[in-house]
Amino acid sequence: MKNVSRILPCYAADTSGVCSALYELGGMTVIHDASGCNSTYTTHDEPRWYDRRSMVFISALTEMDAIMGNDERLISDTVAAAKDLSPGFIALCGSPMPMMTGVDFDAIACEVEARSGIRTFGFHTNGTRHYTEGVSEALEAVLREYAAEMPKAEGIGVNVLGLTPLDFPLGADDSINSWLRNNGFVPVADLAMGSTLEDIKKAASAKVDLVVSSSGLAAAEYMLERFGINYVTGIPVGGRFGSELAENIRQAASATDHGCVFSQGMGFDENTDSGSTVIIGEGIASMSLARALGSELGMDCTVICPLGADDLVFRGAAKDITSEEEIEAYLGKTLPKTVIADPLYSYVVPEGTRHISLPHLAFSGRSYKNEIKDLVNTDIKELFK
Repeated sequence: MKNVSRILPCYAADTSGVCSALYELGGMTVIHDASGCNSTYTTHDEPRWYDRRSMVFISALTEMDAIMGNDERLISDTVAAAKDLSPGFIALCGSPMPMMTGVDFDAIACEVEARSGIRTFGFHTNGTRHYTEGVSEALEAVLREYAAEMPKAEGIGVNVLGLTPLDFPLGADDSINSWLRNNGFVPVADLAMGSTLEDIKKAASAKVDLVVSSSGLAAAEYMLERFGINYVTGIPVGGRFGSELAENIRQAASATDHGCVFSQGMGFDENTDSGSTVIIGEGIASMSLARALGSELGMDCTVICPLGADDLVFRGAAKDITSEEEIEAYLGKTLPKTVIADPLYSYVVPEGTRHISLPHLAFSGRSYKNEIKDLVNTDIKELFK
């Protein structure tokens, strides 16, 4: 059967994406799921849980609640907790069981907000989609709610969109902001590591949005439509590509055409199978690494994006191969010299192909968390030692 994983794990779910995106913003996130299941979201997919607590709760959905449709318990428990904790907002998100019983999170969110007087979001997660969709929905929602029109910041203000520990190591927000400052830019808000709701309220004062993962694309499209803020996609990997990315930000800031998008995906040959190096992972990070390896080491790279390759950004340059069997078949057919991917992909890498480990928390969880690399400003030659 297609899309059945025999060896590889699945990526973190959309529910984890919502929790990750909202973790530092001072809200209360309630996952509608069975008792004890919040450990999946907090301890496995959330490295901040060990040193920085957040208001992430589980509804402790029972079999009888599910069968009888006892939504009142979720509503009353959420309202009671909110009155005790006074969160900045409330977020309700689902899991497979509420999906199967048809829970209406929009209606429940309206009821919770009416009773508590606290802004409440209902997110349409079900635990069966990738984390990128949960992060995307959450980031767009908070920008729609809190970002307001305001004067532009001095200099070239930049928001960083799509920044969560599911794709980046802790401290990556500091690395990216340091890179921005070193290139003469002014960091405004990082969604959603290292920022608060107050920072998000100022997001419209930026001149450019830097989208560092596909999870930030929906938010960037909203900011472009609502505030006319152009966006650039990419991660500053290596010196040459970092300089190119900085120049794209400057061009985006000065562009008079507010429909303009500067994409790091441009410049790749479409549908190429000639790459001697294959990179597997989140699209924008993988494309940025491919561009850096090409410009600095002359390497010919092919990108496989199991999370989906958005044509708006990748222009057909990243292969939208999502299932284990398709990835295994592609690698077996092309026999690349090198594969750069999470350590767990070693089980589908052909014999004789070099595998360079690039751990991804959203894929292998805590297993290799101490080995996760910060690609920002990285000397990419270090990857090949």
